[in-house]
Amino acid sequence: MLISTLFSDPTIFLVIILSLIYALTIHEFSHALAATYLGDNTAKFSGRLNLNPLSHMEFFGTLMLLFAGFGWGKPVPVNPYNLRWRRWGTAFVALAGPLSNFISVAIFAGIVNVLANFIAPGSLVYDFLFYLIFINFILGIFNLIPIPPLDGSKVLLAFLPSHMDDFKRKFTVNGPWILIGLIFLDNFVGINIFGRIFGFFINLIYLIF
Repeated sequence: MLISTLFSDPTIFLVIILSLIYALTIHEFSHALAATYLGDNTAKFSGRLNLNPLSHMEFFGTLMLLFAGFGWGKPVPVNPYNLRWRRWGTAFVALAGPLSNFISVAIFAGIVNVLANFIAPGSLVYDFLFYLIFINFILGIFNLIPIPPLDGSKVLLAFLPSHMDDFKRKFTVNGPWILIGLIFLDNFVGINIFGRIFGFFINLIYLIF
């Protein structure tokens, strides 16, 4: 549990929390920005087109991050009927979140490369950059999983033909339960589904450092 880090290493706890806040904020803001760009002002009028973390953090999702190791930000409201490229617009808005996390990874990795001769492993700056890269990368990858309500599901549904609309509706309704079930199996039964998915990418991050 992340909350246990507060007592074992308060500095790292703060670094992780700040990294999570950044990653979730840039992710949700990018959804709002993409939707606004494509003609839907719902997120803008809902006060989501900003980089204020308080606009994007969801209370229960934040508690889950602290106590269960996974959580979520406040979903950005989007009206797909207002979007240009109505079918593909939803997919574009969905991809904007993970894309912002991957761009952040590239930026922070570049900073690490520039500062490589000036920061020592174990220093506060080093740890902060590590967790910024790690959390943004994992958040981006996790959200590309094509199970509702994750962003990857909206991309998948955009590609499915119209004669599968009944399946789309059922998948959208039942997807969150499927996801919760997989997370439960992963954490409490030890199947390690997500561990296997993320393992390869986590090793790439360690190679950077």
